[in-house]
Amino acid sequence: MEAPLVVGVDGSDASLTALDWAVDEAVRQALPLHIVHASLWERYEGVAPAGTTDRPSGQVLAENIAGAAAERARRRAPDLPLTTAVLAEDASSALLREGREGTILVVGSRGRGELSDLLLGSVSLIVAARAHCPVIVVRGDRQALEARHGRVLLGVGEQDVDSPAVRFAFREAAVRDAELDVVRTWRREAHGPADHLLMRRAGAAYFTEGASELLDKALEATASEHPQVRLRRSTVEGPAHKILTERSAAADLLVVGSRRRDGLVGLELGRVAHRALHHASCPVAVVPQRRPVTTEGDQ
Repeated sequence: MEAPLVVGVDGSDASLTALDWAVDEAVRQALPLHIVHASLWERYEGVAPAGTTDRPSGQVLAENIAGAAAERARRRAPDLPLTTAVLAEDASSALLREGREGTILVVGSRGRGELSDLLLGSVSLIVAARAHCPVIVVRGDRQALEARHGRVLLGVGEQDVDSPAVRFAFREAAVRDAELDVVRTWRREAHGPADHLLMRRAGAAYFTEGASELLDKALEATASEHPQVRLRRSTVEGPAHKILTERSAAADLLVVGSRRRDGLVGLELGRVAHRALHHASCPVAVVPQRRPVTTEGDQ
């Protein structure tokens, strides 16, 4: 059986929305679904004594949350193969480990107990920053999620030539029969004779040409493998994180890459992915691209 789509649930409204989205995605991708709920009930209640049939109330609650999620998934897609896991550990660690065996990892934008003024839950942020597989954080209100724009939005960076993010976006567009809207942004140099009208026009042409050439290189190999995918290419002046979040209002999924350095500890999302996870109007896919630690002089 192919590696499953893994989804984290905790009983919150956001996680149930993510579960529904994950069920639909698993059906689109023809993947089995693996539902994961993690809780630290043992830390607070301990383990039931040997020989007893009583279970800690936290464990019962955890099993009920996973069971209810599985039943909800079966009602939405009766023929979808699914499994569940109830784990006595913190949610981020459990999801990161389960995600190692998954094709895609799906989480909600906010979990139980998160303060209402937080833009993104801590578990979702940690998972998106550290997972080894693509992570989709399900964002957007119900009206936005129920809309069908028929568009996957992809932001292309300097190092995205035939990258995992590009390949992931093409696959998503293909299974959705959607248009792939590919955006490459550019910005003028901070210093230079940009005030003169002729220089501004010449500079815009120069940067636009460079951005267009980068798109050609980034898309060429993968586009040839998906000739059925309709492409819309854009080169736009401005900050990538702002332009992508604005365009996400007309997309079903925003795909961004996240370059990781093996051996470094910390949240390594980068500005574009971080901004998208906090402000996008649609679900956001963060696709990791790992690279080895380099010397101090390498940029």
